[in-house]
Amino acid sequence: MTDLWTAVTPRWPLPSHDYWSTPFAESLLQHLDLFPDASILDIASGHGIPAFYLAEQVGRRGQVLALDLSRRQVESARAIQGDALPWLKFECLDMRALPPYLPCFDRITGNLSVMFFRPNRFEVIQGLLEHLKPGGQLVLTFPSLGTFDSLWRRIDQEMAVRGLLAERRKLEAYLAERPSAAEARGWLERLHLGRIAVTESPLKVASGAGQAFLHHPLLRGGFLDDAYECFEDQGLANEVMTKVSEDMESLTPLMAQRCVMSGWKL
Repeated sequence: MTDLWTAVTPRWPLPSHDYWSTPFAESLLQHLDLFPDASILDIASGHGIPAFYLAEQVGRRGQVLALDLSRRQVESARAIQGDALPWLKFECLDMRALPPYLPCFDRITGNLSVMFFRPNRFEVIQGLLEHLKPGGQLVLTFPSLGTFDSLWRRIDQEMAVRGLLAERRKLEAYLAERPSAAEARGWLERLHLGRIAVTESPLKVASGAGQAFLHHPLLRGGFLDDAYECFEDQGLANEVMTKVSEDMESLTPLMAQRCVMSGWKL
């Protein structure tokens, strides 16, 4: 990391109230070698964490193209942006199949991105590298294997008590598919990147019990939805998940694993 971070006081800082995207973005920035005037492709950009921050750091002679598959997310980011940072562009594109007309960039970043590469994560990263300049850096973050293990154990336990064999098999398949730090390193090695770094750090997520847990702004939008998808009968799903949500003693601490993977194109 350069002195750029201490030399500039950002007007677009990472939001302090975001307890999920911001901690992962902080991990990304710790590994990203950023410089003024750089061109950056930011994938799975969401509401712009850290795209706004990156754009301010590279300056008006730089370029940040932020992509997300969700049109709603893109429109939200554009609304936040207004007329600011005109060298930052938010576009609705599928990062799993980037159009060939896209140029190559000095850096490719993706905060909380790897879980959206399913089912062919390696091939998606391989495609991203086609748009990275030689000597450029790729930095991606994701919640790695071990994230919310206490939750998955408690759900599996409740399924087992109720004899829900089909649901347990679906949950097992979902858990087996989660990426690990070791897998991430393997992808980068297979792609012959240099200066590979893959690190993990724990992130504690707080929640109340019952409905506060089931409607947690982080959990309900993703991780709990994955559990609900294991059930054909959503009434049964609600019954099981309500029981799980009331057992905070088994769920606490609720820990995520922040993983950041970085490599340089030779």
